[in-house]
This record gives sequence, structure tokens and C-alpha cells, in this order.
Amino acid sequence: MSDAAKPSVLFVCVHNAGRSQMAAGFLAHLVGDRIEVRSAGSLPADQVNPAAIEAMAEVGIDITTATPKVLTTEAVQASDYVITMGCGDACPVFPGKTYLDWQLEDPAGKGVEAVRPIRDSIRARVEMLVESLPPGT
Repeated sequence: MSDAAKPSVLFVCVHNAGRSQMAAGFLAHLVGDRIEVRSAGSLPADQVNPAAIEAMAEVGIDITTATPKVLTTEAVQASDYVITMGCGDACPVFPGKTYLDWQLEDPAGKGVEAVRPIRDSIRARVEMLVESLPPGT
């Protein structure tokens, strides 16, 4: 692990504007600062999807200050868990990391009504991830 007391998780999607931002928001909300939470995109957008921001606000999580970031090799190397969501082969692979690929619909260009089920699926996956993390995190 990057820090014996604090594992790190990197969520990756294409634009880092919807799925990965929602996942990072849920994980940070559930575990606080016990885990370092990162997100990035292989082709980051200019801003977070407004429908994702609205959908998260509906469940009490504020991601308005989040900004899309480019996926870097350094971010992957610094993470213990790398969770991809539709970024294909863009994510570099390093030994010793735990990789998960979550098949989720892309919320880009969709309204909040279409984003809600994606958000709920992400929440369920993040909750399962938290349960699988080492004790104490």
C-alpha cells in the first residue's frame, strides 16, 4: 500500500466528469480521510457533468468543487486500488495494484433522470468496495 495506514483508490473514466467523480464523492463521504481518494480521466472534460452534480446533491453529497483531471502514470502508481469505468486500455497496469473494471453507462449528455440509476449503481459498488477494504479503513 502507498501508506501502511491509509490505502488509496483511483477512479478512472473517460471524461472524469461523471462516473468517476460520483464514485470518488461516495467513497470520500463513506470513509472520510481514512482512504486517499483520487479520480482522473483518459480524456478529461472541461467541467463535471451538471447532471452528476445534481444527482449527487439529491443524496447529500456535494461534488461542486470537483474538477476533471488527466490520468497520469504517477496517479496509478500511487494508488492501491484502480477502478476503471469505460476507459478501455488507457489505464496503465502495474504489478501489486488491485484493478477492478466497473461496467457502467456513461452519463455524458444525459439529464438527471437518466443519471440517477447510474449514481445508485455506483453507490452500491462503492459500498461493496468499502466492505472489501482492509479492516480499520
